[in-house]
Amino acid sequence: MNADRARIGFLLSGGGRSLENLHVEIEQRCIPASIELVISSRSSAGGIERAQRLGIPHQIHRCQEPGASDRIFEALDAADCQYALLGGWLRKLEIPHEWSGRVLNIHPSLLPLHGGAGCYGDHVHRKVLEAQQQTSGCTVHFVDDEFDHGPKILQLEVPVLVGDTVDELANRVFEAEKIAYPRALELLLSGEVNFERC
Repeated sequence: MNADRARIGFLLSGGGRSLENLHVEIEQRCIPASIELVISSRSSAGGIERAQRLGIPHQIHRCQEPGASDRIFEALDAADCQYALLGGWLRKLEIPHEWSGRVLNIHPSLLPLHGGAGCYGDHVHRKVLEAQQQTSGCTVHFVDDEFDHGPKILQLEVPVLVGDTVDELANRVFEAEKIAYPRALELLLSGEVNFERC
């Protein structure tokens, strides 16, 4: 692996679509990064199969309590990861001081709307439709010790169309996520954004 590439750990709890998309975008757009480790909170997560297929080492860390976060960051350190990116990670993390500003998350709404404990996946899209909002989207942000909190890096909006179902809105938001996460990573690696300046 090229020494000038940033080493990334990717945390997930589900199917791993964001993992695979980011992997593809890094290669196609020559983003100076490589995903070196995948950590899942569930042994049954589909993202593990994707990691195997992509040839990325993976580990299981259930992290059922925030205090167990230290094991995750120890694993990231052992793999020489410089950044951790969350994609469908459903556990609350306690961010060590030395990792502040090095952990990113993508959330399927325009935060601060529809964030916090229990707001993930289809739950978010259902809330958007119930609130009869005209727009939704996604947010990439730095992670702190609160759910879906921390300085925002970027947001992309999508329209909510008349008659949308949860699945239709979810698909439209995910298309925005596929653009947003690689773009946010590029901003981070170029130094255009950091935890203090966002």
